[in-house]
This record gives sequence, C-alpha cells and structure tokens, in this order.
Amino acid sequence: MSTRWIASARFDLAFFLGPPIAAVALVLAVPALRAPSLPLWGWVLFVVFIDVAHVYASLYRTYLDPVEFARRRSRYIAAPLVCWGVGAILYGFGSGVFWRALAYLAVFHFVRQQYGFLMLYRHRAGERGVWDARIDKIAIYATMLFPLVFWHAEADRVFVWFAAGDFVRLPGWTATVGVGLYTAALGLFAARQLQRRIRGHPLSWGKIGVVASTAAVWFVGIVFLNSDFAFTVTNVVAHGVPYCALVWLYGRRKWEGNSSWREWIHRPVAALAFVGLLLGLAYVEEGIWDLLVWKEHAAAFGGWTLALEFPEPALTLLVPLLILPQSTHYVLDAWIWRFGSENPGLREYLFGGEARPDPAPVPQLVKQD
Repeated sequence: MSTRWIASARFDLAFFLGPPIAAVALVLAVPALRAPSLPLWGWVLFVVFIDVAHVYASLYRTYLDPVEFARRRSRYIAAPLVCWGVGAILYGFGSGVFWRALAYLAVFHFVRQQYGFLMLYRHRAGERGVWDARIDKIAIYATMLFPLVFWHAEADRVFVWFAAGDFVRLPGWTATVGVGLYTAALGLFAARQLQRRIRGHPLSWGKIGVVASTAAVWFVGIVFLNSDFAFTVTNVVAHGVPYCALVWLYGRRKWEGNSSWREWIHRPVAALAFVGLLLGLAYVEEGIWDLLVWKEHAAAFGGWTLALEFPEPALTLLVPLLILPQSTHYVLDAWIWRFGSENPGLREYLFGGEARPDPAPVPQLVKQD
C-alpha cells in the first residue's frame, strides 16, 4: 500500500512536523519563553543541546559511515580544510566580515532544509506536475524569505543570528512589498490545495504540514514576537529535531541487518546513545568556545575560566577552526541529501521501499587471506 509519509504518519508527526508546531505553541502559551534575552538554562537546552548537537548528527551520514566515507574520501577530507582556509581569509578582513558571511551561509542552510523536506514529501507522493511544483516552491520560500526581509528592514529586532550587525539593513519599504508577496504566495498555495481537494485529488498532508509549520515558525519567531528567547526556541527546535530524526531514519534503514554498532545505535532502544553522542560533542565544543573565545557561560561548564586573550592574528586561525563543525555541516548538506546517482540508495533508505539495497558491507581495513 502506497503512503504519502516519509516514514509513517506517527513518526512524521512526532519528529518532522510536530516539533515546529510544538515550539510555536510553547512560546505563545508560556510568557517566560518570550523574554527579551536568553537565560543560561535556555541557552544550554536549545542552543547547545539542540542547535549545536544537530550539527554532529551529520557525522552518522558521513564520517562515521565507512562505506560513504570511502566512496567520497577526497571530498570529505577537503571540505573542512577548504572551510578553514576560506574562514581564515574572511576573518582576515575583519571579524564582522567573517560572521556576516557565516550568518548568510547558515540562513541559506536553514532555508534549504525546509525546501528539502518539501521535496521529500513531493517525491513520496509521486507529484510531478510542473505548476504544482512551482506553486509549492514559491510557497515554501515565501514562508521564510518574507520574515527574513522583515528582519533586515526592521532595526528594532532584539535578536541576531550569530553576532550584532551580521545582517545588512534594507529600507523599510521592502517589508511592505514583502508582506504583499508573502500573502499572495501562501494564498495561492492554499487555493491550489483546496482546488485539488474539490476535484478529488489526494492531498499530501506532509507537504502541507511543512509549509504550514514553517510559516508558523518563521512568522511567530521573527515577525510576531520580538524576543531572543522565542526566536531561539522556534528556530532551533524546528530545524534541529527534524534533522536528527531524518539522519536516524536513514541510518536505521541503511544498517538494518548489518550486525555492527551502527545497526545497534540506530535501534529505537538505543536512541539515548544516538542522541547522547551528539549532546556530548556539542557540550565539549561549546565549552572550548566559552573557555577560549566567548567567556560568557562559564557557569554551564563547571566555572572554568581562562585569563587569556588571543590577539587578532591568532583568532584569525582559531575562530574558523572552532566553527568547522558548523561550516562543514553547512557545506556537506548541500549534496548528501540529493537524490540521484550522486547518492545511490538514498531514496530507498529514506522511504524504505521494496527496492532498498542490501545492507552495506563495511570496508575491510586489513586484507583477508
């Protein structure tokens, strides 16, 4: 029996569509989550244990997958080296240039993830219509681009992406134009879904859920509320939780029957181990950041401090090095989720179809007699 869900209705609602809706509901229902600034516990929970942790989930898809790493070894080795080199060059022009470039790379990554989930549901539903594809793409991009334009045009926002001044300023009229285009795009999408329903065509509730939840997260977190806490909660939950779930689903289906630690850690009973590795890496990374660079959250790391200020030449190499997990994650994600010959078996592993390849053998490091 065919399905229009990536895994199942229960799994998709719990891990792909539910988290963003839950995040929006929480910030609207709990006044404390709308505080202008982010408290320490909120920073640890949402920034460290969701935002930073989800970055490391891509390790399961790349560097911790011996089959995948062997297949594209040169690319996986070159990616962090290039990111470090480019980062050092950008930082050499000034820290503001570096953080602005990284902010826009991160924004592109966040936007493309939602587009990617939309396309997964379109593929799953077998939707091939040209006009529907155009309407869907316009809608998903509108849900994010208008709030971003609003953010660029309104100087009163109390939150930033990475650092103060990392976004350029746009004239106020761009937000006025943007809201008109935004309304038209979402109205067109809604009208098309209604038309399909009236004509008796099946609807992809997963696709509709992605558009609706993305619109809710970006509008509430950026436009409706002006709170660093609310923006963080909506932004990182909607992005980080579905990504980790997608990686887990992929690994679960790829390594099933492989009889290795990779099969075990992708079992439901080992979910705490799967997540625990990510949390541990994120905690260590942020501890190093705070010890060497930020010096803002020592209480979260046992009170450790270091009375050492690095000169700018040292920061030119250090900061791009520390940011490598994030920058490499942004770059790798540009290709590791694409369907086609570049990622053989990806469609089958994600959708769990009958054409799913046999469990991938782990390459032998030592030649057997």
